[in-house]
Amino acid sequence: MTSKSTRRGKGKPPDLFSVGAAERREPLAERMRPRNFSEFIGQQHIVGPGRLLRRAIEADKLSSIILYGPAGVGKTTIANIIAHETSAEFVTLNAVLDGIKELRDVIEKAEAQFSDKKTVVFVDEIHRWNKNQQDGLLPHVEAGTIILVGATTENPFFSLVGPLVSRSRLFKLEPLTDDDIRAILLQALSDPERGYGALNVSMTPDALDHLVTMAGGDARDALNALELAVQTTPADPKGSITVDLAIAVESIQRRYVRYDRGADEHYDTISAFIKSLRGSDANAALYWMAKMLVAGEEPRFIFRRLLILACEDVGLADPQAIVVVNAAAEAFERVGMPEGNYFLSSACLYIATAPKSNTAGAIFQAIAHIEQHGADPVPAHLRDKTSNAAAARHDESENPSEQYKYPHDYPDAWVDQQYLPDGMATPDWYVPKLAGYERIVYEKWLTQKKS
Repeated sequence: MTSKSTRRGKGKPPDLFSVGAAERREPLAERMRPRNFSEFIGQQHIVGPGRLLRRAIEADKLSSIILYGPAGVGKTTIANIIAHETSAEFVTLNAVLDGIKELRDVIEKAEAQFSDKKTVVFVDEIHRWNKNQQDGLLPHVEAGTIILVGATTENPFFSLVGPLVSRSRLFKLEPLTDDDIRAILLQALSDPERGYGALNVSMTPDALDHLVTMAGGDARDALNALELAVQTTPADPKGSITVDLAIAVESIQRRYVRYDRGADEHYDTISAFIKSLRGSDANAALYWMAKMLVAGEEPRFIFRRLLILACEDVGLADPQAIVVVNAAAEAFERVGMPEGNYFLSSACLYIATAPKSNTAGAIFQAIAHIEQHGADPVPAHLRDKTSNAAAARHDESENPSEQYKYPHDYPDAWVDQQYLPDGMATPDWYVPKLAGYERIVYEKWLTQKKS
């Protein structure tokens, strides 16, 4: 176990909060961690007055829960408040460092004191535990031996075993707003006990705005930047420390982009990218593609999506779309980055501005039909003429191939004849759209349909 916290009363743990900020060695983000809901900023949809989770904690009636959301938005803080606001024994496990042995030790102690005191087990990064380790929690959660508080940055429906999810209440935390981050920074600047309120520290408005903007909804990132700015800025002769814009820029040089190629943010972002392209919003498509690139997404993955879109959503409305995107992808392979951004941009803008048709998806209707009804024999006049001739000679019968009408022998290279299996009604899988090039196809299709 990486840490263990036992609460025996409702007072503040003296070892955690009694030492002055100037003498503390914990990072500012840890020092400023809220101790109760009055200090908690953000996530009002979960812990606002009257909300279910807050009521359960304040009434000391907590059941097993899973807290999920991006880093730096309050998952561990809520666990910390549970430790201080409930009468249960509170034990912390870290799924990176602790395993079945540590869990077993916790369970044994919880069973020993089951009749006297509840045990809350906080498992940080619970998604790091494999299936067997997660399954190890199930009987004890189900029996009520422990109350589980799990925290994860992953989607629990994909990263946790189903039975564990079904036995827990799920609460999703969102990235903090700019107003939340601003309030947290101002709180740290004014708090005399844990922050810089007892020191002569000030921050210019533009410096504060910069940290708020660049933190990207992550309170820990914002507080780490503030701490670095204060610690590396010498005081003036009067002992004042002023954090200006230049210092703020150095302290948080690049905005953090929330993106994990194996998690929700990846799928949500690529979904927004695809839907923006499908909706012909070029600027939005560029925005989401830029987010992926800045976050380190593999450009080939983006090109794969563009190639699919060229047929799935542009299709016959602009048959050149697949050609353009494929050429851009090949050019990218020859040139690489950073100039490769031009090819990504060209392909993206071409797809976004192209006319749209999804008629290529007709193939899935045809596949579904055959999977449901099976595949019928090929009509005799469409079969291979060599085989037909051999069979006709053997049977001394008429060659069915003689009934086949060669389209090029007719005006516009088209003649009305049967191409589907015998007895099959003509389906409506493919109906051309009145978009781009496919408008021409539609007019021809309509003429043939009336024949």
